[in-house]
Parts: sequence; C-alpha cells; structure tokens
Amino acid sequence: MLIRFPTDWPTWLTALVAMIALAALDLGGSYAAKEAVERRSAVFAAAGVTAFVLLFWVFASSLQYAELTPVTFGWIVILQVGVVLLDRYRYGVHMPSGHWIAIVVMIAAQAYLLLGLPGAPRWGDASAAPPSAGSHDVGEPADVVAEHLGQPRQVARGLADPLDLGVDVPDGRGDRRDRR
Repeated sequence: MLIRFPTDWPTWLTALVAMIALAALDLGGSYAAKEAVERRSAVFAAAGVTAFVLLFWVFASSLQYAELTPVTFGWIVILQVGVVLLDRYRYGVHMPSGHWIAIVVMIAAQAYLLLGLPGAPRWGDASAAPPSAGSHDVGEPADVVAEHLGQPRQVARGLADPLDLGVDVPDGRGDRRDRR
C-alpha cells in the first residue's frame, strides 16, 4: 500500500525526495483550491482533493524511512517559497519590502533548523570554527538538555539532535530495524 523507496538510497536522499514531492503536491493542491474558488470549478476542486489524498500517501510512505520533523520542516520550507512565488507571479500579490525581509528571515531560521544533517559540523566539534570572541557559547545542545533534565548526556543526546535523518523504524512485527 505504501510507496517503497530503493533500499540502496541513503536516508537523506529519500527524505529530500519526499520533501520535494510533498511540497509539489501541497502547492498543486493549494493552486487547485484557489482556482476552484475563483472559477467555481468542480474539476479544480476534484484535482485539489486528489492532490491532498496523494500528499497523505506520500507523507505516510516517507515516514517509513525518515523522521517526522525533518521531512515536515523541509516540506514546509519548500512549500512556503512556492506559495509566495505563486501568489506573486500568478495572482499578482504585491508585498511591502518588510514582508519580504520577514519571509527571508523565517525561511533562513527554518533552514538552520533543518540543515543539521549528518556530516555537518556540530557545536563542540573540533573541526568546526571556534566561537567568536564575546559570543555566549552555552555548549553543545545535548549538554544543555542533559543539564536541564538532570539526565546523563547519552540519554539527552537523542533529544538534542532531532534532525538526524537515520532512525530505527518498527517493521510491524514488534522488532526494530535500522534503516540507515
């Protein structure tokens, strides 16, 4: 019933393909909904319903391979860019420059949260650049979470890096397999 991605694909690639497909389906469904209202068209309404049913299917399928948070964040960031461009170029919506600045800051913040991919420099990584003078370095996120929760660092480590795309996924028989 669910979509099967190639098993030799790395998890990050599967998640990226899912993010792009979800954003495309969501944007297509949004466009169809807008056109259904503007034109009072049952055809566009049916196309929108179809797009959102497919979106659910792709989303559920992607969760076999990747975590909810990074897939959803990536999908939403891509969708936001698409919606802004659709509004601007298809529907002629003009926004003041302050709104554009807010959009760029918001998307940059979301990208910052999303791009904690495996292999990227982490806080406390010896190969990462040292913090600049006068910065308020509070330590690696796992240290902060561990201190706050009063738990050993190893337990809090999983809470501090929700963007790690490799996950253990239930296989339906009660045991867990590593899908990395």
